[in-house]
Amino acid sequence: MKRAMAQAGDEPMQAQMMQQRLHELQLEHRDLDAAIHRIAGTPSHDQLALTRMKRRKLLLKDQIAWIERQLDPDIPA
Repeated sequence: MKRAMAQAGDEPMQAQMMQQRLHELQLEHRDLDAAIHRIAGTPSHDQLALTRMKRRKLLLKDQIAWIERQLDPDIPA
């Protein structure tokens, strides 16, 4: 019984931590997007670095989507 109550009490804290992490990932994603556009606009850019940045951006997008699904699960009607 105590365990169930403790878990129920942890849910708001977990959601708050997930919201914080989501915000951090969104900021990093936005910053990375700006950097990619800036680097891609230069004539002599490092293609390998640009590719790595794009992969990182995709990874961040996946992590953001996962957290969003955890915070707001799609409940069938």
